[in-house]
Amino acid sequence: MKRLDADDLKTMNLFKHYRIIRKWACRNNDLNDADLELLIYLDCMDMFTKKDFEAGSYSYSWDNRRWNRLLKEGWIVVWRHRNRTTQKYHIYKTSFKCKHLIKHMYRIILGKDDLPVSNHRNSIMKGKTYTDKVLITSIKNVNKDKDR
Repeated sequence: MKRLDADDLKTMNLFKHYRIIRKWACRNNDLNDADLELLIYLDCMDMFTKKDFEAGSYSYSWDNRRWNRLLKEGWIVVWRHRNRTTQKYHIYKTSFKCKHLIKHMYRIILGKDDLPVSNHRNSIMKGKTYTDKVLITSIKNVNKDKDR
């Protein structure tokens, strides 16, 4: 198996449209950038504890309510409950909803899927603000680019 290096990543154009894809994912799922990137980090870990979450959130802006919000909105679920005798703490994992979003982002980055352009599946396409109108142009450019 060949190991990837920096030139391989450059030729694959993996990060070429990451910003637009991230903005689409955040806007349509009521997440902020830090939440989404933290969920990607946690998804890579598979199973994690609250301490792992805290360690991963050091590089993001501080949000005291992030843990409870992600848990309440169903982005993180309990995989194993604690029982106060043999299991001293809960073990968590990212939910199906989270895994589906991240997998969809990966497919868009690799060029297997396009960003949605319907008003129903993409709230940016309504074009309510100037930023939305600029993003609409960017989304169309991402979908036209078949060399992603």
